[in-house]
Amino acid sequence: MTDQSSLLLRKQLAELNKNPVEGFSAGLVMAKNGDVCISILHEPGEDRFGYERPEERWLPVHTVETIMISVISMLADPNVDSPANVDAAREWREDPKGEFKRKVARCVRKSQEMAFD
Repeated sequence: MTDQSSLLLRKQLAELNKNPVEGFSAGLVMAKNGDVCISILHEPGEDRFGYERPEERWLPVHTVETIMISVISMLADPNVDSPANVDAAREWREDPKGEFKRKVARCVRKSQEMAFD
């Protein structure tokens, strides 16, 4: 992402915080190990592995809102065929008793508590 794109996203984030959208909030908090693998956040251009089309990757037309919608979509329906965390994807697929979902719920609660401390 270029400096100009970063500046534009920061301006959009400030505007979003002034005029919030119902359903989510956004900020610049860095999660220690909260990396996500979303195509629109990948460098623009050709994917050297041939998995993503160029139009699926970063484009200057993306806004904070389009990024947040992508994150929400990923959380609602994760693509276990192309995971950023292979171990988590395996646990997700092999979770007949729902233990992985409980583990994730505990992690989310802990993260929320830390965000408001």
